[in-house]
Amino acid sequence: MLLSPYPTIGERIRVTLLWLWGALVIAFLMVPILIPVPLSFNSGAFFVFPLEGFSTRWYEVVLGTDRWQTAIGNSLIIAFGTTTLATALGTLTAIALSSERFPARRIIMPLVISPLIVPVVITAVGSYLFYARVGLASTYLGIILAHTALASPFVVVTVGASLTGFDRNLMLAASIAGAKPVVAFYRVMLPLILPGVLSGAAFAFVTSFDEVVVAQFLASANQRTMPLEMFIGLRERLSPAITAAATLMMLLSIILLVVANLLARRGARKVKTFA
Repeated sequence: MLLSPYPTIGERIRVTLLWLWGALVIAFLMVPILIPVPLSFNSGAFFVFPLEGFSTRWYEVVLGTDRWQTAIGNSLIIAFGTTTLATALGTLTAIALSSERFPARRIIMPLVISPLIVPVVITAVGSYLFYARVGLASTYLGIILAHTALASPFVVVTVGASLTGFDRNLMLAASIAGAKPVVAFYRVMLPLILPGVLSGAAFAFVTSFDEVVVAQFLASANQRTMPLEMFIGLRERLSPAITAAATLMMLLSIILLVVANLLARRGARKVKTFA
């Protein structure tokens, strides 16, 4: 019995229904996220639909007032500090765990990525209780260290994925050629896993920039981040400026995640080429 190369009517209906169901699921997930976007261009002073008029006044408030500028500056300082630490620590951890000779790596790996599973509020409470004893509460360093603990697992995962197809014989060849381990890392390994490292750095930046729970526990009045300022605004002074800030954060996160995805794909192709 010969099978027809063309889909039957029943198969076409099933495929169409599957695509329709997928579109509905995506809409269900995306609509609540996208609602603040049109609200941010409302000329009125309240959250209303339909919009009273089109205006960019709330973006001018976010980008032009001292309160929001301070929050944006704090977010950038903390996010860049977190990205630097998380990328360095996460990359070194991923390299160590990728070695088959590393002892108990199957036990250590779940511990390293546990911040992805443990509720953030538990990390925030634990960090506050510990930092209050050692004097790191209400400091930039304390927030950066706490965010590093949350962001490092993303770097470990992305760099670990880049190392999956990495041939360790390349490092051995560099060593035989007389290169020191540090030189071999920068000349041989890092160029091959760089897309994965940059992808992990992007995830770390987004994780820190969007985080609010830890900042609520550790930040002082002068260290409020942009998400924390939005959270306080929802409780104290409800303003459409919050929707403008949310739209800007969403745009930044989308750009960084798209870049991270492109870098991850490039890294996968690069590793396969040298494999």
